[in-house]
Amino acid sequence: MVTKYLLTIFAIAISGSLAESCKNPQVEAASFTTLDATVVTQIAYITEFTLKCDNPLPENYALYAEVDGKALTAARVGVNKYQVSWTEEPSKARSGVHEIHVMDEEGWASLRRARRSDPAATVAPLLAIQLQHPGSYSGPWVNSEVLATALSIIVAYTALRSKTSILA
Repeated sequence: MVTKYLLTIFAIAISGSLAESCKNPQVEAASFTTLDATVVTQIAYITEFTLKCDNPLPENYALYAEVDGKALTAARVGVNKYQVSWTEEPSKARSGVHEIHVMDEEGWASLRRARRSDPAATVAPLLAIQLQHPGSYSGPWVNSEVLATALSIIVAYTALRSKTSILA
């Protein structure tokens, strides 16, 4: 009976030390977005960041992200390097700053618990990254065929008008 309690206390102590969160997070981020929407069906947003903490993090340290109410997983791409990416349709993609809230497992669990009772609840993220999207080029305002047709009509009208004024 005593060994069960000792094992339980030992397991809690180990899980508490392994589930340590990042102390004093520092981040360096680089972001990329799709700028030409004429040939794609989705606008891609990619943020890659390096997370540095005062304490050493375990190798399987999981991070989660939230962007505009969307839940995302931060993919580990290297030692303390993570990537968050998502796509949107060009008609729904907005230009400007997109705020990426990054959380560890503890923060993510707190957010999910808070959202069960209040869907608009927020939890302080581990870190926040801003992605600047200048907007995507969707093509010219006027297609070249329409412009050529309009110019042809104007040139033809001017030529016919000049011809009738010369002959009259």
